[in-house]
Amino acid sequence: MKKLLILLILVSAPLFADEAHRRAAVDAMARATRYFRTHVATNGGYLWRYKTDFSMREGEGAAAATSIWVQPPGTPAVGMAFLAAYEATRDTLFLNGAVDAAHALVWGQLASGGWDYRIEFDAQQSKRWHYRRDVERGDVQTGDRRNRTTLDDNTTQSALQLLMRVDKARDFKDEKIHKAVQFGLDALLKAQYPNGAWPQRFEAFPDPEKFPIKKARYPKTWPRTHPNTRYVGYYTFNDNAIADVIETMVEAHDIYGDTRYLDAAIRGGDFILLAQMPAPQPAWAQQYNLDMEPTWARRFEPPAITGGESFGIMQTLLDLYVQTGVQRFLDPIPHALDWAHRSRLPDGRMARFYELQTNRPLYFTRDYALAYSDSDMPTHYAFKVSGNRIERIEALYQRVTAEGREKLLAERERVSAPSVEQVKKIIATLDEQGRWVERGSLRNPQNRRERIEAEILSCRTFNRNLEMLARYVKTRADETNRRIGE
Repeated sequence: MKKLLILLILVSAPLFADEAHRRAAVDAMARATRYFRTHVATNGGYLWRYKTDFSMREGEGAAAATSIWVQPPGTPAVGMAFLAAYEATRDTLFLNGAVDAAHALVWGQLASGGWDYRIEFDAQQSKRWHYRRDVERGDVQTGDRRNRTTLDDNTTQSALQLLMRVDKARDFKDEKIHKAVQFGLDALLKAQYPNGAWPQRFEAFPDPEKFPIKKARYPKTWPRTHPNTRYVGYYTFNDNAIADVIETMVEAHDIYGDTRYLDAAIRGGDFILLAQMPAPQPAWAQQYNLDMEPTWARRFEPPAITGGESFGIMQTLLDLYVQTGVQRFLDPIPHALDWAHRSRLPDGRMARFYELQTNRPLYFTRDYALAYSDSDMPTHYAFKVSGNRIERIEALYQRVTAEGREKLLAERERVSAPSVEQVKKIIATLDEQGRWVERGSLRNPQNRRERIEAEILSCRTFNRNLEMLARYVKTRADETNRRIGE
């Protein structure tokens, strides 16, 4: 009997310790969420950074108290952090935060189906946009109101992902959210070009007759200076625009079971196959014109093969194969990896841009003149990127081909937990008000080029910490249940 009691104590001790840490994590999650929802939110939505006294606020740029940001780490990303906390605890405090964020996005959904980078709730400022709700009440587009859906920087895609997940969490019974999802997904289907691509932004849908399907090719000539052409309708990989839409459509199929969404994702993958350049550079450009030639976007984004987005494209192909089992999505990867190995810089990194056909690294001077030298580059853009993604993509490709997609699918269902030490640090840095305060900088509203050092609240930090605590709580609960079951 004594031995049995000792054994029970030894078995129970870790459970008691785990439960104490779990409760501390849940308490920290609740305090941080209450503060964010009560003091930081604007109509349920969020920006990126705030001075702690809220005298300064910003998304990608300085913002007013009536503004929220769609582009991550703004409103959709905060809402997803709330959802992660809800899924770990089932506490409606977190679900309600996600629902509020979703309703803020519904309010700002454009007539074209998606979202601009930000949403304005000020009565006068908000009149600058043409919304879905305007269409529903018969208000046609007039003047110069904005109605351009942006797929840049995961803006519309992240908004739809949050709305879909909240729709599912609410058992598809929130009519406003469900309607917004269907409207947004239908717009993405209509905006897809016949070749499977999507543009960077859109406000009208393409006429299929005007966009014949072509394979990527090198232009005979291309201008060495920026031609000041509009590029928003080009086929765009830059900033993972197409990759994020494909991911959104795959998730839409998983949630709603509508085969149109999976078909659109597969067609997006087929565009990636079309867009792979021929020898000697079997990788990808950031953007293509309608003749499927690499082309200029911004003045520091020339027609070139990219050592940046090419790896995100390969990751998308691998993900699509794992999701669908379509073998052809694996075919481009060996050739692209061979090109990447050949193209590494002496320091192991990759150039962001490689000259068409010659494969020489391309850079810019501070005056935005194309150059082969990296001695005078602007500092606002990454003209050199990490080369370690070559090994990461190569290792994933080898695993997929050797172990099969089923094993990787099973692994994606597992949630990795942060360590107890990480959790303790996150909890310890939460102040009495429920804030993670840090040193940072904010853009001076009076001088956009100037940044002001301050104590700030960061949505990126909030999202990361809340999601890490949620993962800890979920995995600890699963582990406790497993121990008790044994």
